[in-house]
Amino acid sequence: MVIFNNTTLFPSNFLLTAFPGLEVAHIWISIPVCCLYTIALLGNSMILFVIIAEQSLHKPMYYFLSMLSVVDLGLTISTLPTVLGVLWFHSREISFKACLIQMLFVHAFSFLESSVLTAMAFDRFMAICNPLKYATVLTHMMSMVIGLAICLRQVIFLFSMVLVLRSISFHGGQELSHPFCYHPDVIKYSYSNPWISSFMGMFLQLYLCGTDLLFILFSYALILRTVMNIVAPKKKQKALSTCVCHLCAVTVFYVPMISLSVTHRILNSTPKVVCGILANVYLLLPPVLNPVIYSLKTKTIRQAVVQLLQSKGSWGPFMRSLRGG
Repeated sequence: MVIFNNTTLFPSNFLLTAFPGLEVAHIWISIPVCCLYTIALLGNSMILFVIIAEQSLHKPMYYFLSMLSVVDLGLTISTLPTVLGVLWFHSREISFKACLIQMLFVHAFSFLESSVLTAMAFDRFMAICNPLKYATVLTHMMSMVIGLAICLRQVIFLFSMVLVLRSISFHGGQELSHPFCYHPDVIKYSYSNPWISSFMGMFLQLYLCGTDLLFILFSYALILRTVMNIVAPKKKQKALSTCVCHLCAVTVFYVPMISLSVTHRILNSTPKVVCGILANVYLLLPPVLNPVIYSLKTKTIRQAVVQLLQSKGSWGPFMRSLRGG
């Protein structure tokens, strides 16, 4: 623990919590939770595989969708061990070092998802408001540059979080509100003034996710203005239909995230069971619903999935294409 060496002076374990008061029913609760995790893992893996294997999907819109699937997979995997550990084995204790690592991953993937949703909003804006410039602006190289910029942004965020956390010591043996480590929940048990780190965390969240959300809203204001100027009803409906999936993804991500953040920072009297439900909705709703929404609403994705499932030899050509054959 080189980075967080000052924390070794104190007991540094936390106790995770799933659904307070419902410990007897944890095994039964784990059944739908496991089903949701399975859907999230299989659904996002399928979307990613389809986009890689199908040449016709090698376009900026689907590149961003593949990024979203990778982020959703990361967010799912980063919480899966502790959530199932608490529900299946009542394994509540987590070391401070493991808690910090999980917390950094959870927040990093959350902010990554916000950035990818912003890139997808820019893609929709260009496709509807500037269709003639779409192909020249959103090239394969530009998609790669946007992806690298998103990753660089997260590296800066992680560096900032590490600088803040390395100077903070925590009370050991405290009970957290979730089956995973979440910054507003963990920071309450610091020896130093928790308001400083909580304010820093809120500032980063507002700066990253807040600016992303403002950009998305601004993009859709311009999109709506352009669509309202379209005279033909069918073209207007087609233009709006291309945004439905992205709007659903934005809603299922930002609403639970904002609700959980407000609950921790403002509504301190909220029952822990409510916090537990909000936390699981925040973690599982986007990874579960995103592949379902895009598979059902995007015709090209749906057709590619059906073709790959029906093709007996789909794995052979895919593996040969990876080898360059």
